[in-house]
Amino acid sequence: MQLLRVQDLKIHFPVRGGWFGRTKDVIKAVDKVSFDVEEGSTVGLVGESGSGKSTVARALLKLTPVTSGSVSYRGKEILQMPESEFRPLRREMQMVFQDPIGSLNPRMTVESILGEPLQIHFKELSREERREVSAGLLKKVGLPEDALQRYPHEFSGGQRQRIGIARALAVKPRFLICDEPVSALDVSVQAQILNLLKDIQAELDLTLLFIAHDLAVVRHMSDHIVVMHHGKIVEQGDADEICENPRHDYTQKLLEAVPVLI
Repeated sequence: MQLLRVQDLKIHFPVRGGWFGRTKDVIKAVDKVSFDVEEGSTVGLVGESGSGKSTVARALLKLTPVTSGSVSYRGKEILQMPESEFRPLRREMQMVFQDPIGSLNPRMTVESILGEPLQIHFKELSREERREVSAGLLKKVGLPEDALQRYPHEFSGGQRQRIGIARALAVKPRFLICDEPVSALDVSVQAQILNLLKDIQAELDLTLLFIAHDLAVVRHMSDHIVVMHHGKIVEQGDADEICENPRHDYTQKLLEAVPVLI
């Protein structure tokens, strides 16, 4: 069953200049991007920095204005939805960000970080119930309960990313966008986070949009791969087929850039 459909998505940013701030040029950050995400699958969105993949991700959550195009979630067009109508869907659509330290409020304890979305979306929960749910979330991502009273700076990069994943899971989403979730981590930690995401997806029956610049990582995570270059999709298809028989020169270059262990 199709969970998400993106059709002819365009996100253009005007470049202004001169005395009157006239538009001198247009940056086509995303241009005519279309792809589908099947429920329960993982779609990998891959490309170099500046290819437009993170801009697409933010647009899906209505965090970036869209020039034109359509995004349908469970058959409903969401780009034209008023915020009051879209707000319940925010529970179902969550994001794990690239920079775990930048996405966590350094002034808040882990208990407050995890409890905030619970307080917003599950108002019926008491403080003690929110604490119990938060402790369960930490256990799910492999962290001890005593981490609740600590602050983000007291954790390693991999542990902070686990906290970010726990926060995204707090509202029981169906669709999880992972925007470069391991690129800021040491290589030794990346595999742990990738395996954690796969385990959580299987346990909770989640659908993932996994964004990265490393095609080997994307292949490991994905059923279907979408390759972006300069704001456009240059190739998409089954993950193994894309990696074993790339048709586009850019995809071949991404494959050649994958490190080879000697």
